[in-house]
Amino acid sequence: MGHLVTPHSHDSADKTDAALESSSRGMRVLAVSFGVLMVTALVQAVIVGLSGSVALLGDTLHNFADALTAVPLAIAFSLGRRAATRRFTYGYGRAEDLAGIVIVALIAASAGLAGYEAVKRLVDPQNVQALGLVAAAGVVGFLGNEWVARYRIKVGREIGSAALVADGLHARTDGFTSLAVLLGAGGTALGFPAADPLVGLLITVAICFVLRDAAREIYHRLMDAVDPALVAQAERILAAVPGVRRVGSVRLRWIGHALRAEVEIAVRPDASLVEAHAVAVEAEHRLIHDLPRLRAATVHADPDGPDGTDHHTPLLAHR
Repeated sequence: MGHLVTPHSHDSADKTDAALESSSRGMRVLAVSFGVLMVTALVQAVIVGLSGSVALLGDTLHNFADALTAVPLAIAFSLGRRAATRRFTYGYGRAEDLAGIVIVALIAASAGLAGYEAVKRLVDPQNVQALGLVAAAGVVGFLGNEWVARYRIKVGREIGSAALVADGLHARTDGFTSLAVLLGAGGTALGFPAADPLVGLLITVAICFVLRDAAREIYHRLMDAVDPALVAQAERILAAVPGVRRVGSVRLRWIGHALRAEVEIAVRPDASLVEAHAVAVEAEHRLIHDLPRLRAATVHADPDGPDGTDHHTPLLAHR
């Protein structure tokens, strides 16, 4: 009875349908936000050609990069809907983490290109034309990014996709960098032509901060980091299950936008195999229903006693 491992996955039709619907909603968000950001960036690109504003160029490049982040995420959502196989026994949810690496690379590329163009314009100054259009393009960039940010964050939180929420926060930051374009246009209008490339450099710095935050988020996912509050919540849920005398280790990990759990509980030492199994099943059942975004759990039941007895003695050399 010391190794009652009962992986009742709860992969019923309800769970499968919920997972597919989450991915479908994510795909819709990506398609709509891709269209909005591409239109925003194309409008800005036309004005860059008319004005020669390097600050607006930096913002436009960043908006194009932000729109393109929808592509790897869409691929990841599509892969994540595939069933697990004998080779990929946990499914394909990790594709979201790989998409995150691509997103970080795109952000880094936009930062590098924007910085290069700003420094180049400082070394070789050029007049900026159509300042009114430049200012209008900055406003367009802000409005497009803010709308996309709200949409991505709202749906991302509803379906439990950290990648989608992070991408929404990224879009919100992009909106404020778009407003910075107004500073460049205003400075140039007041007779300070260096304002445009200087604002371009400021936008580059802002992109670098976004890059740092995005890289940190992806690093945490790749290292299986979770919010400690989720672990504490899982422990409380398990402790409240009838028949659970003690809660042992609790391990959680994100696989795509779903959580998996591996937990240990202690039951009374004289419980029958059937009784201990029933406690483990109830513990898993409550975890799946009460812990947000949890799709599957494996519960290991140990006898709680007798005192001084170690039921894992054969495994000590392997731990």
